[in-house]
Amino acid sequence: MTANDAPPHRTTGITAVPTDGVTGMSASASALSGGVSGAAALEPLVRAVLDALAEGAARRGGPIPAGTPQELAARVARVFAEPGGEDALHRLTALVAAGSADPADPACAAHLHCPPLAVAVAADLAISALNPSQDSWDQAPATTALETLVLGELAAMAGYPSTAAGVLTSGGTESNLMGLMLARDRVLGRATGRRIEHHGLPASPPQARIFASAAAHFSVRRAAALLGLGEDAVVTVPVDRELRMKPEALAGVLRECVRRGELPMAVVATAGTTDTGAIDPLEACASLAAEHGAWCHVDAAYGGGALLSDRLAPLLAGLGRADSVSLDWHKLGWQPAAAGVFLVRQAESYASLARRAAYLNPADDEEAGYTSLLGLSLRTTRRPDAFKIAVTLGVLGRDGLGRLVDACHALARAGAAAVRAHPRLELHADPVLTAFLFRYVPADPARADRVNAGLRRRLLREARAVVGRTELPGEGPGRVRLKLTLLNPHTTAAEVERLVHLVAAAGQAEEEAP
Repeated sequence: MTANDAPPHRTTGITAVPTDGVTGMSASASALSGGVSGAAALEPLVRAVLDALAEGAARRGGPIPAGTPQELAARVARVFAEPGGEDALHRLTALVAAGSADPADPACAAHLHCPPLAVAVAADLAISALNPSQDSWDQAPATTALETLVLGELAAMAGYPSTAAGVLTSGGTESNLMGLMLARDRVLGRATGRRIEHHGLPASPPQARIFASAAAHFSVRRAAALLGLGEDAVVTVPVDRELRMKPEALAGVLRECVRRGELPMAVVATAGTTDTGAIDPLEACASLAAEHGAWCHVDAAYGGGALLSDRLAPLLAGLGRADSVSLDWHKLGWQPAAAGVFLVRQAESYASLARRAAYLNPADDEEAGYTSLLGLSLRTTRRPDAFKIAVTLGVLGRDGLGRLVDACHALARAGAAAVRAHPRLELHADPVLTAFLFRYVPADPARADRVNAGLRRRLLREARAVVGRTELPGEGPGRVRLKLTLLNPHTTAAEVERLVHLVAAAGQAEEEAP
């Protein structure tokens, strides 16, 4: 799955390469990466990196480095302080590999942190070597066209019409910010009769409200603050036990908002919460948003991966009705970060982001066909992250990626079954996608939160497992839960069961500790 899976390559070392006579560096180290000579210069460096990755992984020997954070920081500081030289690439790569969490390890299952496909890593290397920037056509001729094609394919997969548009982002946080910014510009602009994008907010705008579930990502509130609306603009909608937004509760808070003379600006539905993978009722959310003239944004950063699976895609029914969507291919897409995607149903929604910079996208160049993507992104300099997605789709196709999604879903179900069968573990709910919550149940229920938090740190300290930790919505004790997020399709059900039993054993040890 990862570059670590490649067989180790032994070299004679970079120091044996002749220096260039100008900088004193080796020719391979000092050469620029572009062109034929650059490709030749990369070859020994790539071999050195692969060698160092294997060395570091062997030194680590597990899913995460053993010891305390302070001990690891001291090791990093010690190696970083060593004199520089030709071995710096190998030495620092081995250091980072030895000190990293390995998402390919079956016992590393805490976060939406996938082991990237080797072919995607290789594609990322090609882009790093060429270093295009997507803010003007003359910096990225081929990848400008390629990004447009890839986004068209992803938009169709999401159920969007040919009027859709989009951009690659750094992830769900940026995508959610973009969705809410376009919502603000359209809904507030319509309410005040002004073009928000050119003149800023009116002096006394109506109080805009954003509706998101109690399990929505924290970036929704952060976006509200960044947009000048304030975090208090976000209205929390209650969820059911599976952490899905209650449609009747959404309808109630929307009615109350209108009764108070406030403006329903956006409904943010979550398709795949970070803790349980819960999917809000997308059809109902879209209908209620439309009924109240609000923008509907779906945060499908995690759950969007279900679009790849024939079995799970029906979970996202109604996605195509949303005004905008966030997708992250560095979660259930097995891409190196970052590979976020932001899509809008109607390209005209992008009007507020349109900008003209004479040195990047002059009007006469655009009219002549030298199209710029500048007006689609919050960023200016931007690498073509669509390339690795294009390569992955070319190699595996939707069907191949769908099989990986289905394999991880099956692993989550197997893990949940192992939890359910263990007398000291309690499952919160069956997995929707590839994650589930559970906890160790000590003899004294009053110690449950402390024991579960402690057992997770015990596993980290002993370098035995990386298990997630979260809290259920609400107040008071008894809300701490452990989390397994299974994103390595090469892991076996037996390995997941062993991990579950490892957690239970750590819970017992923590419970018995003084």
